[in-house]
Amino acid sequence: MLSVAIRDELAADLAQAERSREPIAPLTAAYPDIDVVDAYQIQLINIRQRVAEGARVLGHKVGLSSLAMQQMMGVDEPDYGHLLDEMQVFEDKPVTAANYLYPRVEVEVAFILSADLPGAGCTEDDVLAATAALAPAIELIDTRITDWKIALCDTIADNASSAGFVLGEGRVSPADIDVKAIDAVLTRNGEVIAEGRSDAVLGNPVTAVAWLARKVESFGVRLRKGDIVLPGSCTRAIDARAGDEFVADFTGLGSVRLSFE
Repeated sequence: MLSVAIRDELAADLAQAERSREPIAPLTAAYPDIDVVDAYQIQLINIRQRVAEGARVLGHKVGLSSLAMQQMMGVDEPDYGHLLDEMQVFEDKPVTAANYLYPRVEVEVAFILSADLPGAGCTEDDVLAATAALAPAIELIDTRITDWKIALCDTIADNASSAGFVLGEGRVSPADIDVKAIDAVLTRNGEVIAEGRSDAVLGNPVTAVAWLARKVESFGVRLRKGDIVLPGSCTRAIDARAGDEFVADFTGLGSVRLSFE
């Protein structure tokens, strides 16, 4: 467990790395005793600071939601980060690749909530009842740690490696689609580069949202009506460069585009 002063220092280092686009060494290298509670508290320090400066929390994202990623990180549950309004990007406006350190894209089925979710007792049925619609999404991830050399506590402290997200126009009620069987195909500049299915996310992305609702309550956070939730990627993460145009097509859900300049 780290001291409050060290948590504050590490949060400031991550914030500066994001502003300056100059990466820093892994937190876990300098502080091998850092634990998950430390990491989430560091994340919250920076989120609270950004909110104090005018940002709004639009929702949350789940990371490490595939078995392969959990095994790689040596953990048995996902992690989470916050989605802020200043992180939202749009299909009709290219993002500047140079604004990020090591940008990557992930393909996700977004949940848009029409009601608050319970916390500790949240079930999959609660999630389905509270979901107004599913939407096609691409998450833009990045790390403020040099060369993606991250351990679990590094990514958690770094807002679960969040950087941006874009939603497509499609909106489908979960009652009208098999949430576990949405196929996704990602193209880059017209070439298929990744394929996956929604059940790559914990066997069911609804499971990831219910886990998130239970997890965040322990940190004084709740999932609220209107929130956007990204439950995890259907595919592997793909590096992004200036000039790239990504399109993710989802069966029964529509498509979403993200381009870089």
